[in-house]
Amino acid sequence: MTAPHVDVEIDGPIARVWLNRPDKLNGITFEMLDGLVQAAERIERDRSVRAVILEGRGPSFCAGLDFGRVMTNRREVFKRFLPHPLRGTNGFQRPLWVWRELPVPVIAVTRGHVFGGGIQLALAADFRITSPDCQWSVMEAKWGLVPDMSGTVPLAELVPADLAKRLVMTGEVFSGERAAEYGIASQVAEDPGKAALELIEALMERSPDSVAASKRLLDETRHSTARRAFRLERRLQRAMLKSPNTREARRAGQEKDTPRFGPRTFR
Repeated sequence: MTAPHVDVEIDGPIARVWLNRPDKLNGITFEMLDGLVQAAERIERDRSVRAVILEGRGPSFCAGLDFGRVMTNRREVFKRFLPHPLRGTNGFQRPLWVWRELPVPVIAVTRGHVFGGGIQLALAADFRITSPDCQWSVMEAKWGLVPDMSGTVPLAELVPADLAKRLVMTGEVFSGERAAEYGIASQVAEDPGKAALELIEALMERSPDSVAASKRLLDETRHSTARRAFRLERRLQRAMLKSPNTREARRAGQEKDTPRFGPRTFR
C-alpha cells in the first residue's frame, strides 16, 4: 500500500502535519496538494486543536514541486491552474493558502531544503523556525518561472520590496541564519522542533479564541484602510466578550490561577 504524501497526527491540542516523501525531499505532487487541503480541513473541524506544526519527514522540509511527477499530466495541471470562482485561489494556491486561513497558529519547522513551492508553503505558516544550515530559495527563477503558489503575498509582507524582488528574480540560495536576518524565518534553532513546542506552550497560556481572532485581525488588516481595521477590531472584540474562554481568562487573572480553557469557539 502506498504511503500518504501527507500525514496528520493529532496529540491533544497539537496537530503535526508531515510532508511524507522523504526519499524525494518531500517534492510536491498532486497527492500532496490534496493531502494538505484535507489535513487543514480536518484540523479546522477539530476545535480542540490549539496549534499546528508543519514539518517534512526525512532530512528536508520540501524541495519544491516534483516536476517529473507533476508535469507529465498536463491536463491535470491545466485543471488546477483555473481559479475557483468564489475563493479566488486555484488548485496550486489553495493547498498552501489554506494554512494562512486556518484559525489556529501554524508553525513551519524547516531543515534541509526549503525550495520553490516549499518556501511558499513555509511562508503560509504564521511562524517559521529553521535550523541554521537549512537552505532556502525562491527557486522558480531557475526554471524561467514566477512563484505562483501564493507565496508572493506573505513574502511581500515580510521583507522590503527590493529584497523580495532580488530573491524572486535571482533564485538566490540562502541559509536559515540568513533567512532570519532577512525577516523570512521567525527564529533559528539547532533543534527547531523543540523551539516550536516552546512557542506552542506560550500560545496555549492564552485563550484559543483570542489567539484565533488575533491571527485573523492581523492578517486581514495588514493592508487595509484604518477605517476597515477599526471596524474589524470592534467586531472581533464583541465576539471575544461573548466567549466562555474570555470569561475563563478573566477569572484566572483575577484569582491568579492557571486558566482552564475549553475548545475554541471562534472561527
